[in-house]
Amino acid sequence: MRTFALLLLAGVLASSPSPGHAQSSVSDSANDSRPSLFTQSIGRLLNDDFPNHDISFLVLDAHTGTVLASRWDHPEALIPLGSLVKPFTALAYGERHEFKYPKHFCRGTITGCWLPRGHGDVNLTSAIAYSCNSYFRMLTAEMTAAQVSPTATGFGLQPPAFGISGPALAGLGNRWLISPLNMARAYVELVRRRDQPGVRLVLAGMAQSARQGTGAEVDRALSYPDAFVKTGTAACTHHQHAGGDGFTVAIAPADQPQILLMVRVHGVPGARAARIAGQMLRRIEE
Repeated sequence: MRTFALLLLAGVLASSPSPGHAQSSVSDSANDSRPSLFTQSIGRLLNDDFPNHDISFLVLDAHTGTVLASRWDHPEALIPLGSLVKPFTALAYGERHEFKYPKHFCRGTITGCWLPRGHGDVNLTSAIAYSCNSYFRMLTAEMTAAQVSPTATGFGLQPPAFGISGPALAGLGNRWLISPLNMARAYVELVRRRDQPGVRLVLAGMAQSARQGTGAEVDRALSYPDAFVKTGTAACTHHQHAGGDGFTVAIAPADQPQILLMVRVHGVPGARAARIAGQMLRRIEE
């Protein structure tokens, strides 16, 4: 099966530095300063085919977390990332509950979900797949920043500020601020720990998201649907303010992850950002 033919250049990926494209805003001083052909081609392809600067992106090697290409102003700056934090909040809950997760009935608006009609019966995996706010309101009802911080820092994330509690720990309310670059690398680490308790359930939810959840536009775009996806929507931090920005993290292929793409699209929800992420991965795949 042909999946991400360019990524079969394993030797190139293993030593890839950050991109040499003039618009790149991320560097990695630990890398060789000479950009590889692979790295240059990804940056050039995405900049040429997706020139709209309402679209920001980071492309990382899914093995090392090395930045392969980027167009993202100040990716180290702390911003709200919405539901992208949910997998890590879930793992923090699991650490305190032997990785046993409750079930929940999402009634939609009445239980605080973004989907007015609700998701019905959900468990952790389906709550990740559909980014169910109702489930995570229930899960975090009694959680505190102190309880989440060890898991966050263990994945390289900025911990939630003291005093943040409850649903804000699931990205609701835009109070937990994290750098996009750290978030992307946290998802690389998540895949590295794929056999650990709790992580398997989270990744199962991300695979379901790509098949039929909020990230389904990613699998629809790929020649060989096979990805982990998490979407999110958060407060806009652009100078030209919009109602919110959509985020998507997509890791492909799911069976042998090679590449991580993180996308932010100005003024749209996360599910719409997933469409752009899918189109980008399809171009890299070709």
